[in-house]
Amino acid sequence: MSAEHLHDLTLTVNGVPHPVSVPARRLLSDALRHDIGLTGTHVGCEHGVCGCCTVLLDGQPVRSCLMFAVSARGHEITTVEGLAGPGGELNAVQRAFQECHGLQCGFCTPGFLMTVTALLAENPSPTEDEVVEGISGNLCRCTGYQNIVASVHRAAALMTDGAGEPRP
Repeated sequence: MSAEHLHDLTLTVNGVPHPVSVPARRLLSDALRHDIGLTGTHVGCEHGVCGCCTVLLDGQPVRSCLMFAVSARGHEITTVEGLAGPGGELNAVQRAFQECHGLQCGFCTPGFLMTVTALLAENPSPTEDEVVEGISGNLCRCTGYQNIVASVHRAAALMTDGAGEPRP
C-alpha cells in the first residue's frame, strides 16, 4: 500500500502565506489547526451545522470543516486570530462581545466573531431581525443569545462611532 499523495500549496491566512503539504482530503479546519497551528478555529459538529469552525474566505463566512484545504489555494483566509490589530488590540466586534458578555464557555465564540464580522461588513446597521437571521447558523449551548445579539448591536454602534472596524 502506498503513502497518500500530498499536495504542496500555500494558504494565505491573516495576510501571511503558509506553505503546507496536505493530502487532498485534508479539511481546511484541520490544516489551520494542525498544519499551521492556528487553533482559534474550533471544530464542533464536523457537519457544518454548529458554525464553530467559521472562517472568512475572501471576506465571506465559510464552514472550514466542510471545505478541503486545497480548495482554499489562492484565496485570503481570515481566522479569529486575524481580527485583532497588529498590537493585539481588539476590534469592534471582539470588544463588543467582551463588553456585552456575548460568550460564556467561549467554544462557539470564534465562529460567532467571524460570522458577525462578515454580517457587519455587509450590513453595518442591522435590525434585530437581521441580527437574529445573520447569526442563526451558529449554535451556542451556554447562552440564550440575548447577549450575543446585544454584542452585535454594540459592535455596530462602535463601528458607527468610528471606534473600530471589523477586520479582515
